[in-house]
Amino acid sequence: MKTIKLPLVVSLSFIALFLSCGDKEQAPQGPQGPTPFQVTTLPQKTVTGFTTYPTSIEGVNNSEVRPKISGYITEVLVDEGQMVRKGQTLFRLETQTLSQDAAGAKANVNAAQVEVDKLKPLVEKNIISNVQLETAKAKLLQAQSSYNSIGANIDYANIKSPVDGYVGSIRLRKGTLVSPSGEPITTVSDISKVYAYFSMNEREYLDFIQNAEGKNIQEKIKNFPKVTLVLANGSIYDKEGTIETINSQVNANTGSISFRAVFNNDARLLTNGNSGKIRVPKTYSNVVVVPKESTYEQQGSYYVYKLAEGDMAVSTRIAVLADVNNVYVVSEGLQEGDKIVAKGVAKLRGDSQIKPMEVPFDTIAKPIEKVFR
Repeated sequence: MKTIKLPLVVSLSFIALFLSCGDKEQAPQGPQGPTPFQVTTLPQKTVTGFTTYPTSIEGVNNSEVRPKISGYITEVLVDEGQMVRKGQTLFRLETQTLSQDAAGAKANVNAAQVEVDKLKPLVEKNIISNVQLETAKAKLLQAQSSYNSIGANIDYANIKSPVDGYVGSIRLRKGTLVSPSGEPITTVSDISKVYAYFSMNEREYLDFIQNAEGKNIQEKIKNFPKVTLVLANGSIYDKEGTIETINSQVNANTGSISFRAVFNNDARLLTNGNSGKIRVPKTYSNVVVVPKESTYEQQGSYYVYKLAEGDMAVSTRIAVLADVNNVYVVSEGLQEGDKIVAKGVAKLRGDSQIKPMEVPFDTIAKPIEKVFR
């Protein structure tokens, strides 16, 4: 009987050992504890945000160059883009006919002068009446006026620059017939300073005006902040501009109000027809800011995970006042000194207990720069 029971005992022991091993592999691990998350303390900061508007650039003085008389262009004395001075001759017109007319008019002046000189002694000797002399003098003046008029037209054949500036595109060349009523030959632009034109919609305009310091529109314009210009290649123009004028009438077609800013352009980097963007700054002083990376959006609202008692990360809705670079300016929902989850908010689902790991605010929201949006 003993020899029969021994194998059975061994078999049962082996089965029990196998089941025991299987149970150990499937047993759940012990609790892992709260997951570590970086948290940061919210400060108050002063930040500057920018709103941008498309702009077009023009020289402060764009003068069309037109002839005062009709004629054929015989000389083009300048080239496109050349710097010229006021009064400098740019083009010359054919004057052969005018010169012939001037010669005839000069002969008439001489003849009239001879007549006056002949009559003077006769009047002095009372041989003829003074009326004849006065009539001769009137004819002399008429002849001189005609001659001067032709001389002026000859001078008008020298087409001169109306202002200091740079020559634009020369549309008409040598041999072209031009006239005062025709198209301009070119333009001369004074671009030592340039105007930047941009527009705001009615709501933006009202916000901008109401927030500006001053009792009236003139004072408000003087207190407007300096603006900057973003060039077409994305670079920032190195000189700030000043808003000079506002067209307070709303454009009926676009519903916008136009502004004009002026920029110095000593280096002649800007010219007529340039495009870009005007950046109008707005400074938010001593406001609570939160890194964008620490927020999430849901149904059009923004949320953060605020650290509550017991290291609980609680989903908290915030009101965003402005978007400045990589931070949001917060008007409601958070206060200075609050702690929030800095990174990894996408991993949280609902209110969760975490293991907070404090990190400096500026390592999350670096750098806070002045940028446009």
